[in-house]
Amino acid sequence: MNSIAFKSFTGLRQSTPGQPQHIPQTTPISRPLRRRLQITSSKTSPKLSNRNLRVAVIGGGPAGGAAAEALAKGGIETYLIERKLDNCKPCGGAIPLCMVGEFDLPLDIIDRKVTKMKMISPSNIAVDIGRTLKPHEYIGMVRREVLDSYLRERAASNGAKVINGLFLKMDLPKEDDGTVPYVLHYTEYDGKKGSTGEKKTLEVDAVIGADGANSRVAKSIDAGDYEYAIAFQERIKIPEDKMKYYENRAEMYVGDDVSPDFYGWVFPKCDHVAVGTGTVTHKADIKKFQLATRNRAKDKILGGKIIRVEAHPIPEHPRPRRLSGRVALVGDAAGYVTKCSGEGIYFAAKSGRMCADAIVEGSENGKRMVDESDLRKYLEKWDKTYWPTYKVLDVLQKVFYRSNPAREAFVEMCADEYVQKMTFDSYLYKTVVPGNPVDDLKLAINTIGSLVRANALRKEMEKLSV
Repeated sequence: MNSIAFKSFTGLRQSTPGQPQHIPQTTPISRPLRRRLQITSSKTSPKLSNRNLRVAVIGGGPAGGAAAEALAKGGIETYLIERKLDNCKPCGGAIPLCMVGEFDLPLDIIDRKVTKMKMISPSNIAVDIGRTLKPHEYIGMVRREVLDSYLRERAASNGAKVINGLFLKMDLPKEDDGTVPYVLHYTEYDGKKGSTGEKKTLEVDAVIGADGANSRVAKSIDAGDYEYAIAFQERIKIPEDKMKYYENRAEMYVGDDVSPDFYGWVFPKCDHVAVGTGTVTHKADIKKFQLATRNRAKDKILGGKIIRVEAHPIPEHPRPRRLSGRVALVGDAAGYVTKCSGEGIYFAAKSGRMCADAIVEGSENGKRMVDESDLRKYLEKWDKTYWPTYKVLDVLQKVFYRSNPAREAFVEMCADEYVQKMTFDSYLYKTVVPGNPVDDLKLAINTIGSLVRANALRKEMEKLSV
């Protein structure tokens, strides 16, 4: 693995646009011609009279909240449907620094500013990987119920109608001249405990599916399935003196004991820690892996009390189809979670906003009908910006998560300050960070050396097991 590939795993965007190989093109025409046709289509779409474009956002997480806000600000008649307004998704809750500024998040919704992070190997060798952070830099830790609620409320304050409802299904236009509405069926709740809700329908011009890994919107457009990890997390209230250790520190554990293909974590929240793990290949053993994660951190969380247990699927790659007609998928529903790190919050919010912006632009701020070509601009921009990162992270996970010796090599590499700087700069800001050619060469040599040592160790372990 060369230094360029390694930088890709850290979240750097590549200069060469990438197109998902498993995502089919809808037409065999060339890209320049397709773009010319899209421009023509957008300009000839009918103007709306006596009303603005109507768009429904299904799902009220970061993707849905960001999408609804951008739509409402852009003059779109916006509906956001979310069943669980107090949703506590089992999520590590880490957000990059750029998200705070880019999405104008208030500091009071950030529980902790992590400036210290430990990467802990299978043999419990710990490496501190926050040494290159500048005084103002940090990784934000949030509770999903707080972040999600804030984004929904901000969308509502900008004109979106937030509906506490369960999306059931969607009637697709059978014969569509580009103006036939989508009919959404949902159950609306009044907030009273035990309420069975009221069945309702809603007609809209376009739909954004932001309803997570088990997306019903995705099923409605036959978007296809994907592999998924199961994430399991416990929120643990630990003694105050123990909490001081985690005041601005997070921990990541790697090893076959905590997960054969992911990692375990201890992330600080407002008054507790979130302890969790995940796996794709051994879902039935998730509780065993969770116990191992707790055991690895037992001395630091001793005396803690479990206050909440959570589990949730996490997509492993984008869906085969993320767009059909005037329906587009964003966030987890589209499969936008990075491998190795499992990062999804920023990419969810970013994809929601990008999709909404494409609709606002294509509809000329809600004055015209949109078509598939308008929404496809969001996908093309997304793939150009982020697809290479997803592909290389997939390769990296297969290289470094395949065995405990390989994980030892991974942790060893994380001790390098140059690796840390490239990693944190790219994670915090989601931009390309120019490297130093000499240091790049050293990194390439060190990477190869770490892998060679890992392979040698693996062979010695195999001899002992014979």
